[in-house]
Amino acid sequence: MQSERQGAIAPRGQRGSSWWCRAALGVAVGALMLAGGSTGVAGSTPVPPPAAIDPANFVATIDHRYLPLTPGTTYTYEGTQDGESTTIQVEVTHETKTILGVVCIVVRDRVWIEDELVEDTLDWYAQDRAGNVWYFGEAVQNFDGANAPNNNGSWEAGVDGAMAGILMPAASTAGEPYRQEYYPGEAEDMGQIVKTGEQKTVAYGAFTDVLVTREWSPLEPGVLEEKLYAPGIGLIWAQSIEGEDEQMELTGVQTVDGTPVA
Repeated sequence: MQSERQGAIAPRGQRGSSWWCRAALGVAVGALMLAGGSTGVAGSTPVPPPAAIDPANFVATIDHRYLPLTPGTTYTYEGTQDGESTTIQVEVTHETKTILGVVCIVVRDRVWIEDELVEDTLDWYAQDRAGNVWYFGEAVQNFDGANAPNNNGSWEAGVDGAMAGILMPAASTAGEPYRQEYYPGEAEDMGQIVKTGEQKTVAYGAFTDVLVTREWSPLEPGVLEEKLYAPGIGLIWAQSIEGEDEQMELTGVQTVDGTPVA
């Protein structure tokens, strides 16, 4: 999804998709990897064909240790994109959307550049019984000054050949690449867990046992992003390490009543 900007939790897509996702699945979830034929950053083992979506294989909550999505929780990130001050707010709503028979949690992802709203996106996630967090698509609104809003980067699993992908594998160990999304020519983000047990301090606090991923897309050659996830919190840090100039860090987490999350 390469549109103008990017948000937070979803795969990075082609600019305009939320940045929680540009995404490696461990061996335990290899059978669930999507869209065969693609390779990882270093040209590793091709990603196996997709598994069919079975609604009975999904649960109602998302409680992954490294990506808990509790309705009523809001995450705030601050940083820069191409030298411009950026704020991203990710709200886990109480709303749901059923896609391919799976009830997905709706996450609202908004991006401000220099205090101007440039993106307002709804992302759709669900967790299977094995603990994998799946990404089922997004409804994107991009805003660009005097131009009319556009929906570049939007996609939905099961529509026009698009397939759901895995945002966070159940096995939180370094492994082979995995697909976070697959909509040919529009959304082809990949990811790979590269480190575990790391430490990281951000504006929101100091964390241990941090998981590190790298994410890329064959649609954007030469662009590589690194993301850090803390247990019990989720995404705490994201930065471009090749091809772009972007850095974001977690600055706040609040519940629906405004209570900070420790």
